[in-house]
Amino acid sequence: MDTQRLIIFAVFSLSLFMLWGKWEEINKPPVTTIENKTTYEKNTDVPKSDLAKTEEKKEAASATTLNKGQRIKVITDVVEAEIDLNGGDLRRYSLLKQKSDKDKSKPFVLFADEEPHNFIAQSGLIGQGLPNHKEIFTTDRNTYQLATNTENLEVKLHWRSVNGIQVDKVYIFKRNSYVVQIKYEITNNSSTAISPDAYFQFLRDGTPPEGHSALLPTYAGPAIYTEEKRFQKHEFSKVGKDGKDIEEDANNGWIAVLQHYFLTAYLPQGNAQRKFYLKKIADNLYTSGVIIPVGEIATKSTKNIKMELFAGPLEQESIKNLAPGLELAVDYGWLKIIAVPIFTLMSLIHKLLGNWGWTIIVLTIVIKMAFYPLSAASYRSMAKMKALAPRLQRLKEQYGDDRQKQHQAMMDIYKTEKINPLGGCLPVVIQIPVFIALYWVLLYSVEMRQAPFALWIHDLTAQDPYYVLPVLMGISMLVQARLNPTPPDPIQAKIMMIMPVAFSIMFFWFPAGLVLYWVVNNVLSIAQQWRINHVLQNVPKKAKR
Repeated sequence: MDTQRLIIFAVFSLSLFMLWGKWEEINKPPVTTIENKTTYEKNTDVPKSDLAKTEEKKEAASATTLNKGQRIKVITDVVEAEIDLNGGDLRRYSLLKQKSDKDKSKPFVLFADEEPHNFIAQSGLIGQGLPNHKEIFTTDRNTYQLATNTENLEVKLHWRSVNGIQVDKVYIFKRNSYVVQIKYEITNNSSTAISPDAYFQFLRDGTPPEGHSALLPTYAGPAIYTEEKRFQKHEFSKVGKDGKDIEEDANNGWIAVLQHYFLTAYLPQGNAQRKFYLKKIADNLYTSGVIIPVGEIATKSTKNIKMELFAGPLEQESIKNLAPGLELAVDYGWLKIIAVPIFTLMSLIHKLLGNWGWTIIVLTIVIKMAFYPLSAASYRSMAKMKALAPRLQRLKEQYGDDRQKQHQAMMDIYKTEKINPLGGCLPVVIQIPVFIALYWVLLYSVEMRQAPFALWIHDLTAQDPYYVLPVLMGISMLVQARLNPTPPDPIQAKIMMIMPVAFSIMFFWFPAGLVLYWVVNNVLSIAQQWRINHVLQNVPKKAKR
């Protein structure tokens, strides 16, 4: 039992340490950021390229201001977007089926070029006399809407140079899809051949996005995937550190910017040559993108280059087939091997029940049944230990401060009664990895974002607004403590009584779904422990008869 209490105390101490660390993070002095997020003063944001073999590569513009021009609106069944003709950037992008964390009557805004965030999708061509994301485009109309019974919506922007080069930048939106295809149609009517490169990049500040919790933080920043190096995260704070940008040449892979529940990613197709880059262009402002060679375009000829942009929720069923390794964007941490089966099982249960709250309850019952033989053995051991408590107390009084003799006498009793003093540790050891894995599932599964349960629980991924579940969890822990043997050490006994209160307070900020799991698990454990205690208490009575 000393080992069990040591494990519980270690978990408790670690939890308090993590909580204190997050408290320090919340209350540390704020990081100074630029006041005008649409102006960058340090570096140019137009990338250079060494992929294409040309004699000279110059940046098409060196201006450091994100200019705003005429906007065109695009509406589909799942997104509402705005494209600025100044650069042809995707400046605003709202997800119609996802609600804002601040105002659930409004859609969630992923891209925006205004306070509190700068986060937009840019693209352009590299090469002398070619349009980058600072050139002015034209279009035929100001509003595009996906028509009924139409699968695709094409938005075409036009650019013409004085030397006869024509460039059409085309956005293709798809029904019931968060994949947007970006296509450049380049016609060379000049007198010489050209060899442009195309770049596709995100411009984003390093400020935490909407829905980010300082107490339960999730990763927000760039990531690069290649078959060689796999999934690599690059925190904004490390991009441009010591004046060094991040670059990586590859012939496969993709680049993304992640934030809680959502993903934006450029997904180059095939095994074409590409260069990924991450660059700090000003204080708290970064670009992350990919450069792809278009190849030589002879005079009087046309060439196309395409790029797929995914910008939407991290729905695991939807993203897994878009690109190799894209499912890794749902990062369950080091317990992925447990978290993935848990989510798969939860998805199956949800298909039957249609409610994520009841899904968590059923999942808890299933997990409890799966570990029933182990937990039953543990509870029997704890029940026997409780029955031995008076004898152990007498040993303590008998041997006083002679710990060695007291310990030896206790071991003799355990051997005689055939009790494993470590048997009671199993429930704790078993639950910890499952608990942590479920925590990551609830934290990263957008499928459960803003999912209601019942009564006052309107979002299982948010904290209980009235703290009812944390209080119930504390009460259930107190009941469990009463069913277990009382520690002979008064200090340990006090710790065991304080822990339920401390855990309840700590769980005030945990997702309601996670606390729901813990409450149901505790209630089942209480029922199982009470039943085992009752049976063992009646065994001697039946024997006497």
